[in-house]
Amino acid sequence: MTPSRILVVGSNGLLGQKVVELFARGTTSSVTCASLEREAVRTLRSLQYLQVDITSKKDVRRVVSVCEPEVIINCAAMTNVDACERERERAWKINVVGVENIMEAAKKYDSSVVHVSSDYVYDGTRGPYSEIDRPEPLSYYGKTKLASENVLLASGLPHLIARTMVLYGYAEGVRPNFALWLLDNLEKGKPLRVVEDQFGNPTFVDDLAYGIMKGVELEKTGVYHIAGRDIVSRYAFAVTLARVFGLDEALLTPVKTAEIEQPAPRPLRSGLITLKAEVELGIKPSTVEEGLTMLRGQLARSGRRIGDRAAAPGQKPGRSFPASSPGKR
Repeated sequence: MTPSRILVVGSNGLLGQKVVELFARGTTSSVTCASLEREAVRTLRSLQYLQVDITSKKDVRRVVSVCEPEVIINCAAMTNVDACERERERAWKINVVGVENIMEAAKKYDSSVVHVSSDYVYDGTRGPYSEIDRPEPLSYYGKTKLASENVLLASGLPHLIARTMVLYGYAEGVRPNFALWLLDNLEKGKPLRVVEDQFGNPTFVDDLAYGIMKGVELEKTGVYHIAGRDIVSRYAFAVTLARVFGLDEALLTPVKTAEIEQPAPRPLRSGLITLKAEVELGIKPSTVEEGLTMLRGQLARSGRRIGDRAAAPGQKPGRSFPASSPGKR
């Protein structure tokens, strides 16, 4: 049964926008949007929007008290893996303390919580992983995501944890993700080095948003792996993207992770087994080619030129792109 009141935290981000859009247009729920920014992105301005800093307990309490949600969907996180490694205090405050604040506020209204986690809770030595495999994070980012999961487990509130990875897609005003960064630079004819030894399921953001909506509608709890159908290397993903968009794949050069300077260690042979989500939520994840084809259509309808975007933060044109973190949203 679809709840009547939903609060989406992190609503200005890639995933947040998609989740809000699905619930606002596809259900009768009253949706409240909340993000760190002062204003909502343009497409969400018809809905109630509240500014919130999830690291502030007082701020979170205020927002939750305004809308008294039956369900809180948390799409907010610090997802830059290397930044989390360098700025550990900030990463902990956003990814763990922020979730603690949401859970504490949720208890007052008996709200259930949906939280987005990551394949980075695993070490990537024996993937793909099912929901019952033991987490062993390598990076500080992965440790914060596992700690946030434990916050939910200890809360006593009904909750759903959606683990995902290599999230890509398009929404208004969001920072470039792996797919958009590739498009920007390939369209400009810039050579790129892409890692060939990091494997996982690239996830089209619309699929994850739909999986979350189905989980809420079916009142599911527990951990679900919601990710793309194909398990491929980052390099293979980049080659497929070039082909789908008619760009020059000769600009792509495969490299090993060891050749790239990355502050945070990556799980190399990762991947998420999505059978539980497919059976219990009734979803069918997109293949890489299907997801990229849908992305191409969305970009065409938006009227935006990929080549007009800047390179991803921290990336220099012509240099290598390590691998996007989940949500990279």
